[in-house]
Amino acid sequence: MSEICDDIEGFVAITGAISGLMGLDFGTKTIGVAISDRLQTVATPRETIKRKKFGIDADAIERLIVENEIAGIVLGLPMNMDGSEGPRAQSTRAFARNLSVRVSVPIFFWDERLSTVAAERALLEADMSRKKRAVVIDNVAASYILQGVLDRLSHIRHA
Repeated sequence: MSEICDDIEGFVAITGAISGLMGLDFGTKTIGVAISDRLQTVATPRETIKRKKFGIDADAIERLIVENEIAGIVLGLPMNMDGSEGPRAQSTRAFARNLSVRVSVPIFFWDERLSTVAAERALLEADMSRKKRAVVIDNVAASYILQGVLDRLSHIRHA
């Protein structure tokens, strides 16, 4: 069973500075996945997992952890604009609890407010068609979530 970290300092203490991290954008129908480089500077959109059953979804995440030598998972937490947690945040926390039993890497929550909006805006600026945007929006949102953590870690390390 892996640890669910409440603070970023605890998360970085467990994961270390030279290891890949995985960002997840957990949705009702899909899970967007992004992966960082080993120096934890850049998040790259990877793939979108079409949700089926928890076991199948967890198997896909476990496979990506092994293939990419991932040391930790950053899971976007969908907060309400007033900072409170609603049903989607509770569902995400339940997913993390279940996933923590299956994976051996720590899980850290990152406030994902507006990550999908930012991803959509970036894809619109790239003049991507609606159909293409629908295919990649979740993993691009996951990369925004993960990049937020990577930027924060950079500030912590250089403070």
